[in-house]
Amino acid sequence: MFKLTASLVLSSALGLVGQVAPAASEQANQVVTTDHFVPHTSTVPANKGDVVHLFVRERDAGNRENLTAVLMVHGASVPVLPGAELRTDHYDWALWLAQAGGFDVFMLDFQGSGRSPRPKMDDPCNVPTAQQSSLLIPNPLSATCPPSYPFQLVTSQSDWDELNTVVDYIRELRGVDKVHLASWSQGSFRVGPYAVQHPEKVASLFLFAPIFNTTFRNAPPSPIPQPGNPLSLRTRATLITQLWDPEVKCEDQREDGIQDVVWAAIMAEDELGSTWGPPPAGAPDGSPPEGVMRVRTPTLWGWNSTAAARINVPTLIIQGEFDTGGGGVQQLAQLYALIPNANKLRFRVQCAGHFMVWEKQRRVLHHISKEWIEHSQVAGFDQGEFFVDTEGNLTPLVE
Repeated sequence: MFKLTASLVLSSALGLVGQVAPAASEQANQVVTTDHFVPHTSTVPANKGDVVHLFVRERDAGNRENLTAVLMVHGASVPVLPGAELRTDHYDWALWLAQAGGFDVFMLDFQGSGRSPRPKMDDPCNVPTAQQSSLLIPNPLSATCPPSYPFQLVTSQSDWDELNTVVDYIRELRGVDKVHLASWSQGSFRVGPYAVQHPEKVASLFLFAPIFNTTFRNAPPSPIPQPGNPLSLRTRATLITQLWDPEVKCEDQREDGIQDVVWAAIMAEDELGSTWGPPPAGAPDGSPPEGVMRVRTPTLWGWNSTAAARINVPTLIIQGEFDTGGGGVQQLAQLYALIPNANKLRFRVQCAGHFMVWEKQRRVLHHISKEWIEHSQVAGFDQGEFFVDTEGNLTPLVE
């Protein structure tokens, strides 16, 4: 059993001290970006049996000698690109992994999110009635209306099926046996159970701010699809004022103005949603709409203590110290304890929250993910639970 005998300086161990990353434009000149539209026979109830094309972006440093493939997936509401490759300054996580690690980095939008198909989500009548009233009248609705599809949209199984299609696509495209899976937030519901189902295809798990509930249901509810709405809406105020702002508790935790960059990036992934709803609060009459996030509704199961106890691939868990789960349950000490694979690490990062990917401590996230994917270790450790302070000091995690 590993015993920590002294604190280590994470920044020094990972090469942070005395180094400044190249500007994003310089890095981009060395990394090739390719968009793939991966064919898949849908198991989403709303379009089951249809051949759809799943959006996958690839960022590749061109180092074909390094046959390391990484697939990044999104959480409940933010599409994959604004989270994984926010293209401003040094926020681009995927670019960092491609540039610093030499990895072939892929990013997936599941159906109902981002640039993948969004079945039944174009009809504003499929938005919950209360949100129609508060957000969509008079734009684009003149009055509330009943849903044309009164069911939740996607399921855990449909997401696992899409993930499997894309993993197999990457394995064949790049000639690799296994793919590293990195998730944010509710993305853990996709990659965690998938690693249990297909350990032969998964090199490791990197769980950033994962949602995990030991007692969550094992099996799908009946019937499928579940009654409800195929989508709900999130506003800028919901995401930033209600969820993000309360977690910002340190000076300089978040760069001034990054909220505008984030919201613009999210709206760029939703051409229709960006035209719905009212103008920004206080804007002059006739101003363009602020836009809304169209969020798919999932029926989830299979991510709990039973699943965690069957994970037999190297697994890293990381969250900010102020992370409140974005509304989800995060029993991460229990998750770490349940995983039987001896190669496992858990980090809690000082002065960071659920949205660390858009905060100052994103550099810690970037470096730890790179070290993990490359070595299945961080700062020489292949197991243990640690706290990372703002100076990069790595010390034992005390609950």
